[in-house]
Amino acid sequence: MTPQQHLDRHRNAGRFFEAGGLNSFIREEGIGEPVVCMHGVPASSYLYRKVLPELAQRGFRGVAFDLPGLGLADRPDDFDYSWTGLGRWVSQAVDTLELDRFHFVIHDLGGPIGLEFVAAHPERIASLTILNTVILVEGFRKPWVMRPFERKTIGELYLATMTPYVFARLMRLQGVQNIRMLPADEAAVYVHILKTGDRGRAFLKIMRGFEPTAAKQDLYVKTIRDLSVPVQFIWGEYDPSLKIEKHGLPAADAVGVSRFHRLPAKHFLQEDQAPALAELVSAMAVGS
Repeated sequence: MTPQQHLDRHRNAGRFFEAGGLNSFIREEGIGEPVVCMHGVPASSYLYRKVLPELAQRGFRGVAFDLPGLGLADRPDDFDYSWTGLGRWVSQAVDTLELDRFHFVIHDLGGPIGLEFVAAHPERIASLTILNTVILVEGFRKPWVMRPFERKTIGELYLATMTPYVFARLMRLQGVQNIRMLPADEAAVYVHILKTGDRGRAFLKIMRGFEPTAAKQDLYVKTIRDLSVPVQFIWGEYDPSLKIEKHGLPAADAVGVSRFHRLPAKHFLQEDQAPALAELVSAMAVGS
């Protein structure tokens, strides 16, 4: 299949919805208790296309929607693309989608964004699964592969060089352990979606809207520690950007979570470990 055919298949598998005055896109599969899967950057609900059917097979309703500025969602110039602003929009989205209480899976930048929602609405979380992300955000420095996006002009030039070929090489280095699970035509969809409509301007605003403060770290740690529902970490143990020794295990220790699973994956474990990921999420959700 061509990248365009993969993108068409993705679009046809979901639907558009409106929340907070913005249009976004959602994919759902299965029936049963909802499991909401939050993406990060430079990703979208497309990242969970393999995970949702695995959750459905295990008796759950897998849900993934696009954050503003990414995926097939709107990309307004005047939107607040900080963690705070995106987290506020997540609250509006789940209200619109009538997701009253759900199991929550957060990954990458979807970690702090998702925790903004959890902090405001802990009663709506049935269980929390934390994938390769940043919880101890104070002073966080982006991985080298993402750092150029911080700087104006340099970030724009760097993004312009992000062709499907370059992105596939980066995914081989940083994202996917078993590269056979992400053929080049499927990897190209990431780049196409990222630049569609605005050439990635909203993505750059997201990358420049980080809030790596002590106050945010305290909020996220306290939020997780205070949850009265099951919490687990699932980490791609070969992630070269968010290393397990620096970002995974210390975070689990800080929030007092002992349930920690390692999968033989890099950063995007949704690509090559979808069945194992869904099994761990489902097992905890069943026992919650």
